[in-house]
Amino acid sequence: MQGHWNQAVHGLTSNVRKMFLDMDSDLFEECQQQFLEKEAKAKAQEERRQLAWRRLEAAVAAKSSAEDMVLVS
Repeated sequence: MQGHWNQAVHGLTSNVRKMFLDMDSDLFEECQQQFLEKEAKAKAQEERRQLAWRRLEAAVAAKSSAEDMVLVS
């Protein structure tokens, strides 16, 4: 639902979420918590990956001379 451009999709998704919540609120909350944990883990992994690339680019930039290599960001 997040980030979708179509308002109808937002409305339908909201209705489905409400139906799931009404059917089994404990299961819904558990699934939502698992989703949030996975999202946080994925975000942390992406941040580590970006940091590793920045370090690698900095190391290459420090060791290369302007006439030998061209660093493309």
